[in-house]
Amino acid sequence: MKILFVHQNFPGQFPYLAPALSARGHEVAALTDEHNQRPSPVQVFRYKAPPAEVTVSAPPGKVYAEYAARGLQAARAARVLRDRHGYVPDLIIGHSGWGETLFLQEIWPNARLAIYAELLYRTRGHDVGFDPEVTPRTEDARLGAVARSAHLIQAMVQADAALSPTQYQAGSFPPELRGKITVIHDGIDTDRIRPDPASRLTLADGTTLRAGDEVLTYVGRSLEPYRGFHILMRALPEVMDARPNAQVVLVGAEGVSYGAAPREGGSWKSRLLAEVGDRLDMSRVHFTGRVPYDDYLKLLQVSRAHAYLTYPFVLSWSMTEAMAAGCQVIASDTEPVRELISDGVNGRLVPFFDVPAWSAALIRALGPDPEAGRLGAAARETVVSDYDLRRVCLPRLIDWVEGQAR
Repeated sequence: MKILFVHQNFPGQFPYLAPALSARGHEVAALTDEHNQRPSPVQVFRYKAPPAEVTVSAPPGKVYAEYAARGLQAARAARVLRDRHGYVPDLIIGHSGWGETLFLQEIWPNARLAIYAELLYRTRGHDVGFDPEVTPRTEDARLGAVARSAHLIQAMVQADAALSPTQYQAGSFPPELRGKITVIHDGIDTDRIRPDPASRLTLADGTTLRAGDEVLTYVGRSLEPYRGFHILMRALPEVMDARPNAQVVLVGAEGVSYGAAPREGGSWKSRLLAEVGDRLDMSRVHFTGRVPYDDYLKLLQVSRAHAYLTYPFVLSWSMTEAMAAGCQVIASDTEPVRELISDGVNGRLVPFFDVPAWSAALIRALGPDPEAGRLGAAARETVVSDYDLRRVCLPRLIDWVEGQAR
C-alpha cells in the first residue's frame, strides 16, 4: 500500500510503526507541520503552519476554528501533492487531535482514513472538574470541553477505522462511535528499558545515584497538577523527614502541557516551593527539567520508588516505561492507571488527593520494604506480557494497518 501518516509532530506515536511498514514493502510517507524538526524514519512532506491567531468572536467557535485552520493547511498541502506530484495514498493514518485529518477525504476521496483516537474530552467523569483546586466544576468548564471535542467527533465520524492505546482512552468515546476503535498500545521497548543493577547517574550538581540507593523519582512532561505535581510536593516534607537519606529527582519542564498556570501567575513549581519549600532539604531535591532519554532511562533504573499521578486523562508513556524498568511504582488510584496496575499485585495505588496516604506509601516504598522487589518484577512482567513493542504491540499494529486493505 501507499500509506501516508499525518501528525504535526511526526513521528509522534508512530516511530516504530512507520519504518516497520516501510520494511514490509509499503510506500510510507508523512505529512507534518513545517516547523517540526524531529528526525523522521520515512519521507516527509510539510504543510504551512496555520496563523498563530484565528479571529472568531465566540470562544467555542474559536476553538474549532483553530483546529479547522490546521486541517485546511494540511488539505492545501495534500492538494499540491495530488495535483503537482500525482501523489494519492491508499491509506491515511492521522492523529485526530489537531484537526489535520478533517478535510483530507475531500482531496483523496478514495483513500481509506484511519485515525489515532487518543482521547475524547468529556464534560463529566474525566478531567473536567476532577480537581476543584485547579479545574473548576462550572458550566463554563463543561462548555469548553464540548467545544474542544467537536473536531474529535467529526474526525471519528469521517474515519473508516480508529486506534486507541488503552481501553480507558477508547472508552472516552460514545458507544455509537466506539465500534470503530481497535485498542492496541503503542508498545514499550522492553529490550532497551529493563532493570540494570549496575546503573548509575550523575546529576548536574554532582550528586551520583546508583541502583539500590534511596531514590524517589517523578517524571512529567511538565510539573503540573494534571500529573499530580502539587500532591506529590505536599507529601514530600513528611517523606524527607522520615527518610533522611532519600534523594528526590523530579523531571519535567516548569511550564504547563495540559492544564493552566496558577491563577496568580508564575509556575506550579514556584507556587509549590513557596508553599512547602521551607520544610524541604533542598540539597536532596533535584529539579532536572527535561533530560536526554538515556539519562531518563538511567534514572528509572536507579529509582527505588517511582511516583506516578494523573487525572483521569491520557496515560503517560513514563508509567509503562517505569514498570518496564522494574520500578516499584506508587501510582494514583485513577481509572487510566487501574487498567495496568493492581494494588499490591504489581504496584501500589493511592487515592489521588490523599496527601498523608501518599507520604505513608512513599515512606514505605523507600524503606526496606520486603515487597518492593516482587512488585517491581511483577510490574515489568505486566509490560513484557501485554505491552512489549516487538513481540506484542508492533505485530498487532502492522496487522491492523494491513487489515485496512483487506
